[in-house]
Amino acid sequence: GIGVPKELQTAFERTARYGNPFGESPKKRDAWVKEAGVPIRILKEGDSADVLWHVGCFPSYNKGNLKDTIALARILNALEIDFGIMGSDEWCSGDLRCTSVGEEGLFDMLYQHNSQELYKRSFKEILVGDPHAYNAFYNEYPRLGSPFKVSHYTQFLAQRIDKLEKLIKKKVEAKVTYHDSCCIGRRNNEYEAPRIILETIPGIELVEMPRNKENALCCGGGGGAMWLDSYIWERTRVPLPIQRVQEAARTGADTLAVPCPLEIPRFEDAIKTAGLEGRLRVREISHIVAEALGLLEGI
Repeated sequence: GIGVPKELQTAFERTARYGNPFGESPKKRDAWVKEAGVPIRILKEGDSADVLWHVGCFPSYNKGNLKDTIALARILNALEIDFGIMGSDEWCSGDLRCTSVGEEGLFDMLYQHNSQELYKRSFKEILVGDPHAYNAFYNEYPRLGSPFKVSHYTQFLAQRIDKLEKLIKKKVEAKVTYHDSCCIGRRNNEYEAPRIILETIPGIELVEMPRNKENALCCGGGGGAMWLDSYIWERTRVPLPIQRVQEAARTGADTLAVPCPLEIPRFEDAIKTAGLEGRLRVREISHIVAEALGLLEGI
C-alpha cells in the first residue's frame, strides 16, 4: 500500500498535539471573539447556558471563515439566545479527519477530551456550524456513551424562523442555488432547514441544481479529502468542487449558498480555477442571513 499521504498525516499529528489540524495554539481558538462586536460568553467549568456553541476548527482559525463565524454570533445575539462557547477548552470534534479515514485512536482522544469538557458545563443543547461536527455529536458521541442534543445552525434558525423573519431589515437581491452538504444531507437527512431560511429572505430567488438533496454532488472535502488536495489533483481529471461550481453556474445563479465552513475555501478556489469569478460567488448561509438582518457592519 501507499500508506497515509503526508498531508493527511500532518493534519493528524497537529490535531493530536494542538486539538486542531492547523497546528494553531488552543489559546488562539477564541481570538475572533474580540472582533465580533457582540458579547460572547466563554463558559468555564461550572458555568451554564441554554446553548453551548461548538464553534469548530475552520470557523475559529481559518481567516476566510471568520466573517461567517462573527455573522452567526451576531444572529444569535439578535435572537436573544443564551449561548456560550468553550474557547480554548474546545477541540476538534474529530469526525472529518478521524472516523472518516480510520484514525479511531485519535478520534477517541478528541471524544474523551470534548466529552469531559462538555460535562463540566450545564446546557440544554449543542449548536454547531460544521456538518461534520454535527455528525460526530449526533451519531458518533452517543455511540461512545455521550448523548447530547445537537443542532446544526440551519436547523436551529429554521426552528425560530418566525422570530428571525421579524428581524429582517433588508432585501438580499440574489439568485441563489443551495449545495446540500453530505453530512447534514444524505448522511442525516436534513434538506429542508437551509431552504426554509433562504426562502424566507426577501429578494432571494432560489433555484435548484439538477443534482440536489440525496443526489447532490459532494464538495470533494469529505473523508479527509480537505487534506489531500495535491494527492487528489494528481489522480483526478476534473475534481469534484470544480464540477459542482460549474453545475451551480449553469442554473444561472449568481450565489452558491452553503451550510459548511469547509465548502467556502473549496468552492472559492474552484470558482477561480473554473474561470467563474464575477459570475458566481460562494456564501455561507449565516452570512446571507446576517446581511438580511443588517448585521454585517465591519465584517
